[in-house]
Amino acid sequence: MDVKLGAASLDSVETRTVAAEFLGTLLLVFFAVGSAVLAADYIGVLGIALAFGFVLLALCYALGPVSGCHVNPAVTLGMLLEGRIALRTAIEYWVAQLLGGIVGAALLFLLAKQVPGLRTDGAFGSNGWGKRSAVHLNTGGAFLAEVVLTFLLVFVVLAVTHKIALVGFDGLPIGLALAVIHLVGIPLTGTSVNPARSLGPALFAGGGALSQLWLFIVAPLIGGGLAACAHRVTHPPFSPANLADDLAVPHYPKGPTTAAHPTEERPGPREDRGDGDEGGEGGERPDQAGPTGLA
Repeated sequence: MDVKLGAASLDSVETRTVAAEFLGTLLLVFFAVGSAVLAADYIGVLGIALAFGFVLLALCYALGPVSGCHVNPAVTLGMLLEGRIALRTAIEYWVAQLLGGIVGAALLFLLAKQVPGLRTDGAFGSNGWGKRSAVHLNTGGAFLAEVVLTFLLVFVVLAVTHKIALVGFDGLPIGLALAVIHLVGIPLTGTSVNPARSLGPALFAGGGALSQLWLFIVAPLIGGGLAACAHRVTHPPFSPANLADDLAVPHYPKGPTTAAHPTEERPGPREDRGDGDEGGEGGERPDQAGPTGLA
C-alpha cells in the first residue's frame, strides 16, 4: 500500500514539474516575444530586453521552487550534464518546453492578427542572420554569438543554484543576465539563447525564419553544454562555497605582545649548551656559580 502511495505521489510531483515548465515557457514566449511583436516601436531594444529579463525573473519566483524554472532546453541540458537531473526528467522538460513555446507563440499569433496592419510573415519575433539581422551578421557570427550568449545564461543559472530549485534571490542574477544578453544580442540575431523560444515564433513566421531555425537550436545547446563543462571546473562538486575566502591572507589585530597573534609561537627560554669548559653539569657559567664560588 505504501509503495502505491509513494508511486502516486511521485507521479504527482512529475506532473507538477512538467506542467510548470510548459506554463513557464508559454508565458515567456507570449509576454517577452510579445513585447517585440506588439510593442517594439514604443519600447525599443531596451524595453524588449527588460521585458525578457523581468518576465524570467517573475517566473523564477513563481515556478522556481516547483521545477527550477528552466523554461529553456539549453538550461535543462546544462543541468543534465551537471548530474542534477535524470535523463528521463530532462526529456520530459524538453517536450514540455517545446510545446509551451509553440502554444505561447500560437496565442501571440492570434492576438497579433487582431491588430490592423501588423505583419507577422517572416518576422513575428523570430531570430535570424544575414538580411534578417539588424546588422547583417553572417552565419558564423550568428553561431558564435548564440553560443557565447547562451554560455553566459546557463553558467549563471548553474552558479547561483545549488541543486535544481530556485530559492531566495537566485532569480535576480538570472533575470539580469537575460536582460543584458538581449541588449547585446537583439541587434545581432534577435537573441535566441533558447531553442523553445525560437521554435514557436518561427513556425508562425515561416519563410526565412524556418530555414534558419536550425542554428537557433544547435548553437544554444552547444553553449549550454560548454557552460556545464566550465562550471564543473570553477565550481567542482563538494568544493567550498566561498573558495576565495579560503585563499585570503589572514590578518590579526596589532598588539604590543605576541599574545595578539594566536598563530605565532612565543620564543622558548634560552638554552645554553653547557660543556666542560663553561660550566657544570647544568650548564652554569663560572660567574653564575653557587654561594661557595666553586664551579
